[in-house]
Amino acid sequence: MGSEGPTLLEPLWQGPAPIDPSAVSGSVSCVLPARYEAVKGARQFTGSTLRQWNLSELLDEVALVVSELVTNALRHALPGGPAPGEPERPVRLHLMRGPSRLVCAVRDPSAVGPVAGETGCGEESGRGLHLVESFTAGWGWQPLADATRGKIVWAVFHLPTHAQPG
Repeated sequence: MGSEGPTLLEPLWQGPAPIDPSAVSGSVSCVLPARYEAVKGARQFTGSTLRQWNLSELLDEVALVVSELVTNALRHALPGGPAPGEPERPVRLHLMRGPSRLVCAVRDPSAVGPVAGETGCGEESGRGLHLVESFTAGWGWQPLADATRGKIVWAVFHLPTHAQPG
């Protein structure tokens, strides 16, 4: 786990949730293994980061969204893990704090868009992206524009007024 600058996330800045990279007051990322245990690590990383940024009141919503984005990447972008002899392709979690919003982004090696399940009343799975939409100010995805394969799925949260620069 470690910090990264905004250059790693250039495709994110080109999407429908523009943020001036010079206005980013915090940007961190971590590499997650392509295993379901990574969801717990993503939640812990998110909690630690939000506490450092004095955004603890957003923790429940943001941790839920991060869990859903990481789970979607693991389930649909990396089903079954790497092929025999192929290296593991990790998922990356990025958290960026701007002047008035927080962006959570999950990068995975698949260029296929995120999968929103069709759910019925009694179904236990397939609700992830519906939850993401419900708890955020917006979400979206875009393929990576450089030589790297994959995509970034992002979600935006508005910061509470007291957390914005005055």
